[in-house]
Amino acid sequence: MKDKKGFLLLAVLAVSACLAGCSTTAGENLLQGMDQIGQMDYEGALKSFEAATVNKENMRQVYRGQGLAYLGLTDYENAAACLEKALDLGGPVPDQLDFDINYYLATAYYKGGQTEKAIAVYTAITDLRPQEKDAWYLKGTMELELGQQDQAAADFDRAVAVDENDYDMRIDIFCSCSKYGYGEMGSPYLEEVVADDSLRLSDYDRGRIQFYLGNYEEAKTCLESAQGSGGADVASLLGQTYEKLGDYNYAASVYSSYLEGNQADAQIYNQLGLCRLQTGDYEAALEAFEAGIAVEGNASMQSLRFNRIVAYEYLGQFDQAKLAMEQYLALYPDDENAQREYTFLKTR
Repeated sequence: MKDKKGFLLLAVLAVSACLAGCSTTAGENLLQGMDQIGQMDYEGALKSFEAATVNKENMRQVYRGQGLAYLGLTDYENAAACLEKALDLGGPVPDQLDFDINYYLATAYYKGGQTEKAIAVYTAITDLRPQEKDAWYLKGTMELELGQQDQAAADFDRAVAVDENDYDMRIDIFCSCSKYGYGEMGSPYLEEVVADDSLRLSDYDRGRIQFYLGNYEEAKTCLESAQGSGGADVASLLGQTYEKLGDYNYAASVYSSYLEGNQADAQIYNQLGLCRLQTGDYEAALEAFEAGIAVEGNASMQSLRFNRIVAYEYLGQFDQAKLAMEQYLALYPDDENAQREYTFLKTR
């Protein structure tokens, strides 16, 4: 459900952060390369950065851009090497760009199987900036992956202490704990919020916390109350609540109603498509996924592209599924599930 953190969704960060990171004095090739990263044209970006190197443009930004491009290509060794070079060009006192590069460097280490080195990067960040709650959270998540429960709990507590009313952070912690089999460790981060009568929670906040705790009837009541003042987040979670309660048709109606009266939202198209798959309406599912893909610059593109392939398979359109899978793997080559599915499709 939650997908906001950098090491889980590199492509989302690359669209915004890498463009924002360029100074206004950056050279033409550098800017072009950053734009290509935003369009997920990583090979093209590397060519632009090579030209930027020849023209002696801002080399700190060039190395950073190359690191992002290699991350997009899942070449984590070269990504780390380039990001390390970018850090080497920094000044004696770390600035905001140094912290930005370090977050990406931790991603490269983690994705490259060097979790301990990634943790060391986050430790360096929190040593200099104790209020950097995302670094505490990401460090804790990686410690959970290594089975270091006590260290993770301490780091999660530090992340929450920075802002106890950051419910997004609490939900992220809960989801990470659940993912790695430590549900009993994550639940208190949410339970203490709904149990505190002094907190005046909005219907949405109470509803989403109850949703993640698995109290779907309570979540439904709160989220329905929040519909009048809520937007896509409320519609998305209310629909998911009905899905958890087994009512896929009503969930689909929640998504459809929102899309009819509001701006196109890729995530809700994705959820609508998944509901249609559940109800066996595969044509409608395919239409929803394609409508979501048409929303430019959305953060659900990978999921939408994969789910479109699933819809093709359900429709028996294996040639289209195979072609779409080839396009998908060109963009997301490290998706092992997709690689296995492609092996199946080649036999059809």
